[in-house]
Amino acid sequence: MWRGILVLVLLAVSTIAADAQRRQINPIPFAHEPCSVLDNRPCTPSYCSPLDHGPCIPEIDYPYGENLQLTIESVPSDADRAKYEKPDHDLDTIGDLFAELRTCWSPPSDNARTGMQMSVRFSFNKTGGLIGPPRLTYATAGVPADTRTTYLNAINSSLNACLPLKFTRGLGGALAGRPIAIRYVDNRETGK
Repeated sequence: MWRGILVLVLLAVSTIAADAQRRQINPIPFAHEPCSVLDNRPCTPSYCSPLDHGPCIPEIDYPYGENLQLTIESVPSDADRAKYEKPDHDLDTIGDLFAELRTCWSPPSDNARTGMQMSVRFSFNKTGGLIGPPRLTYATAGVPADTRTTYLNAINSSLNACLPLKFTRGLGGALAGRPIAIRYVDNRETGK
């Protein structure tokens, strides 16, 4: 009798464990998981079945991360020149916003330094204006204070010259209050 109870308990535990394993979400995104003809499931990220007990979560590779981070170079490489062209329409995507911010940048001509990097963080309101002044988050170490001030003033004047940005209603609502981090890299040859 005890053997029968033990067998039933083991059978119940193994069934529960198999069910939990079947419902587990695969941590590897579909785009990175290899497909095979021998798989008994489709290789599409948005496949759902009424017979599947797990959640139906489409996994999509988005071109931008969760944080809005952007690097702007003073002299873009030939491969990135297209990203530095100003959009001729209202800004409707994050790509349009990044292109507009890249075209706004005008590096300082006096007190410039080759290899200078500075990062700022700020947010837009839904009408395309800044919520507050850009906040300095990083500056190249060992740079004199007057050079940092020159670059921060150039960043502020470049942004203010472009404002207010012309967002579409959807992008303005999506971006309002979200922090944007921009890293400015002065890769010009200044001779210093």
